[in-house]
Amino acid sequence: MTIKLYCMGESGNAYKAALALELAGLDWEPVYVDFFGGETRTDEFRELNVMGEVPVLVDGDVTLTQSGVMQMHVTEKTGKFGGATPEEQREVMRWVFWDNHKLSSQAGVTRFLMNFLPAEKRPAEVIGFIQGRLKAAYAALDTHLEGRDWIVGGAITNADISCCGYLFYPEPFGFDRAEWPQIDRWLSNIQNTPGWKHPYDLMPGSPADRA
Repeated sequence: MTIKLYCMGESGNAYKAALALELAGLDWEPVYVDFFGGETRTDEFRELNVMGEVPVLVDGDVTLTQSGVMQMHVTEKTGKFGGATPEEQREVMRWVFWDNHKLSSQAGVTRFLMNFLPAEKRPAEVIGFIQGRLKAAYAALDTHLEGRDWIVGGAITNADISCCGYLFYPEPFGFDRAEWPQIDRWLSNIQNTPGWKHPYDLMPGSPADRA
Protein backbone atom coordinates (compact mmCIF):
# COMPACT_ATOMS: atom_id res chain seq x y z
CA MET A 1 0.00 0.00 0.00
CA THR A 2 1.35 3.40 -0.98
CA ILE A 3 2.16 5.71 1.93
CA LYS A 4 0.65 9.18 1.59
CA LEU A 5 2.52 12.22 2.86
CA TYR A 6 0.44 15.37 3.15
CA CYS A 7 3.01 18.07 2.56
CA MET A 8 4.18 21.12 0.66
CA GLY A 9 7.54 21.85 -0.85
CA GLU A 10 8.15 24.93 1.27
CA SER A 11 8.00 22.99 4.55
CA GLY A 12 11.35 21.91 5.95
CA ASN A 13 9.60 19.65 8.42
CA ALA A 14 7.73 17.92 5.62
CA TYR A 15 11.06 17.57 3.81
CA LYS A 16 12.48 15.57 6.73
CA ALA A 17 9.71 13.01 6.37
CA ALA A 18 9.76 12.99 2.57
CA LEU A 19 13.54 12.56 2.44
CA ALA A 20 13.44 9.67 4.91
CA LEU A 21 10.75 7.94 2.84
CA GLU A 22 12.64 8.53 -0.40
CA LEU A 23 16.07 7.42 0.84
CA ALA A 24 14.53 4.34 2.46
CA GLY A 25 13.08 3.31 -0.91
CA LEU A 26 9.52 3.06 0.39
CA ASP A 27 6.47 3.31 -1.85
CA TRP A 28 5.07 6.76 -1.10
CA GLU A 29 3.41 9.70 -2.77
CA PRO A 30 3.10 13.37 -1.81
CA VAL A 31 -0.34 14.93 -1.35
CA TYR A 32 -0.10 18.68 -1.79
CA VAL A 33 -1.52 20.83 1.00
CA ASP A 34 -2.24 24.46 0.11
CA PHE A 35 -0.95 26.05 3.31
CA PHE A 36 -0.85 29.56 1.89
CA GLY A 37 -4.41 29.14 0.67
CA GLY A 38 -5.55 28.29 4.20
CA GLU A 39 -6.08 24.55 3.78
CA THR A 40 -4.50 23.62 7.13
CA ARG A 41 -7.04 25.84 8.89
CA THR A 42 -10.06 24.07 7.45
CA ASP A 43 -12.25 21.71 9.46
CA GLU A 44 -11.51 18.93 6.97
CA PHE A 45 -7.78 19.19 7.51
CA ARG A 46 -8.16 19.50 11.28
CA GLU A 47 -9.91 16.15 11.23
CA LEU A 48 -6.72 14.74 9.71
CA ASN A 49 -4.42 16.62 12.08
CA VAL A 50 -5.87 18.53 15.01
CA MET A 51 -2.57 20.45 15.21
CA GLY A 52 -3.38 22.04 11.86
CA GLU A 53 0.02 21.63 10.25
CA VAL A 54 2.01 19.59 7.77
CA PRO A 55 3.37 17.01 7.42
CA VAL A 56 0.86 14.23 8.00
CA LEU A 57 1.75 10.66 7.07
CA VAL A 58 -0.93 8.07 6.36
CA ASP A 59 0.25 4.47 6.08
CA GLY A 60 -2.83 2.24 5.86
CA ASP A 61 -4.58 2.49 9.21
CA VAL A 62 -1.73 4.48 10.74
CA THR A 63 -1.85 8.28 10.72
CA LEU A 64 1.15 10.16 12.10
CA THR A 65 2.04 13.78 12.70
CA GLN A 66 5.37 15.37 13.62
CA SER A 67 8.35 14.64 11.38
CA GLY A 68 10.43 12.94 14.08
CA VAL A 69 7.67 10.38 14.65
CA MET A 70 7.49 9.75 10.91
CA GLN A 71 11.23 9.18 10.80
CA MET A 72 10.84 6.64 13.60
CA HIS A 73 8.09 4.94 11.57
CA VAL A 74 10.41 4.66 8.56
CA THR A 75 13.08 3.14 10.81
CA GLU A 76 10.61 0.64 12.26
CA LYS A 77 9.52 -0.43 8.77
CA THR A 78 12.97 -0.65 7.21
CA GLY A 79 15.60 -0.81 9.96
CA LYS A 80 17.30 2.21 8.36
CA PHE A 81 18.48 5.52 9.82
CA GLY A 82 17.95 4.69 13.48
CA GLY A 83 21.51 3.94 14.59
CA ALA A 84 23.42 0.66 14.71
CA THR A 85 23.59 0.23 18.51
CA PRO A 86 21.47 1.30 21.50
CA GLU A 87 24.06 3.99 22.19
CA GLU A 88 23.80 5.30 18.62
CA GLN A 89 20.01 5.14 18.75
CA ARG A 90 19.98 7.38 21.80
CA GLU A 91 22.45 9.74 20.16
CA VAL A 92 20.30 9.92 17.02
CA MET A 93 17.29 10.88 19.12
CA ARG A 94 19.36 13.43 21.04
CA TRP A 95 20.21 15.24 17.81
CA VAL A 96 16.66 14.97 16.44
CA PHE A 97 15.34 16.58 19.64
CA TRP A 98 18.08 19.22 19.49
CA ASP A 99 17.23 20.03 15.89
CA ASN A 100 13.52 20.33 16.61
CA HIS A 101 14.19 22.71 19.50
CA LYS A 102 17.31 24.66 18.53
CA LEU A 103 17.70 24.55 14.76
CA SER A 104 14.66 23.77 12.61
CA SER A 105 12.11 25.55 14.79
CA GLN A 106 14.04 28.80 14.64
CA ALA A 107 15.21 28.44 11.03
CA GLY A 108 11.63 27.82 9.93
CA VAL A 109 10.30 30.88 11.74
CA THR A 110 13.09 33.13 10.46
CA ARG A 111 12.71 31.93 6.89
CA PHE A 112 8.97 32.55 7.06
CA LEU A 113 9.37 36.05 8.51
CA MET A 114 12.00 37.03 5.94
CA ASN A 115 10.42 35.56 2.82
CA PHE A 116 6.72 34.87 3.20
CA LEU A 117 5.51 38.01 4.96
CA PRO A 118 5.09 41.36 3.19
CA ALA A 119 8.24 43.44 3.64
CA GLU A 120 6.47 46.03 5.80
CA LYS A 121 5.40 43.34 8.29
CA ARG A 122 8.81 41.77 8.85
CA PRO A 123 9.93 42.39 12.46
CA ALA A 124 13.61 43.28 12.11
CA GLU A 125 14.44 43.04 15.83
CA VAL A 126 12.83 39.62 16.14
CA ILE A 127 14.61 38.37 13.02
CA GLY A 128 17.94 39.64 14.33
CA PHE A 129 17.41 37.99 17.71
CA ILE A 130 16.53 34.60 16.22
CA GLN A 131 19.42 34.78 13.77
CA GLY A 132 21.75 35.20 16.75
CA ARG A 133 20.36 32.03 18.29
CA LEU A 134 20.66 30.24 14.97
CA LYS A 135 24.32 31.26 14.68
CA ALA A 136 24.97 29.50 17.99
CA ALA A 137 23.20 26.39 16.67
CA TYR A 138 25.23 26.41 13.44
CA ALA A 139 28.42 26.71 15.50
CA ALA A 140 27.47 23.74 17.67
CA LEU A 141 26.70 21.58 14.64
CA ASP A 142 29.81 22.71 12.76
CA THR A 143 32.03 21.88 15.73
CA HIS A 144 30.42 18.48 16.22
CA LEU A 145 30.94 17.58 12.55
CA GLU A 146 34.68 18.21 12.60
CA GLY A 147 36.30 14.88 11.71
CA ARG A 148 32.91 13.25 11.09
CA ASP A 149 31.09 12.43 7.86
CA TRP A 150 27.78 12.03 9.69
CA ILE A 151 26.28 13.34 12.90
CA VAL A 152 26.09 9.85 14.44
CA GLY A 153 28.07 6.77 13.47
CA GLY A 154 29.32 5.84 10.04
CA ALA A 155 26.22 6.28 7.89
CA ILE A 156 23.33 8.67 7.36
CA THR A 157 20.72 8.56 10.14
CA ASN A 158 17.59 10.40 11.16
CA ALA A 159 19.88 12.87 12.92
CA ASP A 160 21.26 13.99 9.56
CA ILE A 161 17.88 13.92 7.84
CA SER A 162 16.37 16.04 10.61
CA CYS A 163 19.15 18.59 10.98
CA CYS A 164 19.44 19.24 7.25
CA GLY A 165 15.71 19.90 6.91
CA TYR A 166 15.92 23.66 6.34
CA LEU A 167 19.53 24.00 5.22
CA PHE A 168 18.98 23.16 1.54
CA TYR A 169 16.39 25.89 0.96
CA PRO A 170 17.50 28.79 -1.26
CA GLU A 171 15.50 31.55 0.45
CA PRO A 172 17.63 33.74 2.75
CA PHE A 173 17.25 33.35 6.49
CA GLY A 174 20.78 33.99 7.74
CA PHE A 175 22.47 30.73 6.76
CA ASP A 176 25.36 30.67 4.29
CA ARG A 177 26.85 27.19 4.11
CA ALA A 178 30.14 28.60 2.82
CA GLU A 179 30.65 30.19 6.25
CA TRP A 180 30.46 26.80 7.97
CA PRO A 181 32.99 24.44 6.34
CA GLN A 182 32.08 21.31 8.29
CA ILE A 183 28.36 21.80 7.70
CA ASP A 184 29.08 22.47 4.02
CA ARG A 185 31.01 19.21 3.71
CA TRP A 186 28.31 17.29 5.56
CA LEU A 187 25.54 18.72 3.36
CA SER A 188 27.55 17.60 0.32
CA ASN A 189 27.65 14.08 1.81
CA ILE A 190 23.87 14.14 2.06
CA GLN A 191 23.50 15.44 -1.50
CA ASN A 192 25.72 12.64 -2.73
CA THR A 193 23.59 9.98 -1.04
CA PRO A 194 21.80 7.86 -3.68
CA GLY A 195 18.20 8.99 -3.96
CA TRP A 196 18.71 12.48 -2.53
CA LYS A 197 16.48 15.18 -3.95
CA HIS A 198 16.09 18.88 -3.28
CA PRO A 199 12.88 19.69 -1.37
CA TYR A 200 11.34 21.47 -4.36
CA ASP A 201 12.02 18.40 -6.50
CA LEU A 202 10.73 15.96 -3.90
CA MET A 203 7.45 17.64 -2.96
CA PRO A 204 4.92 19.82 -4.82
CA GLY A 205 4.73 23.51 -4.04
CA SER A 206 7.36 26.25 -4.16
CA PRO A 207 7.47 30.06 -4.01
CA ALA A 208 7.77 30.08 -7.80
CA ASP A 209 4.26 28.64 -8.02
CA ARG A 210 2.88 31.76 -6.32
CA ALA A 211 5.05 34.27 -8.14
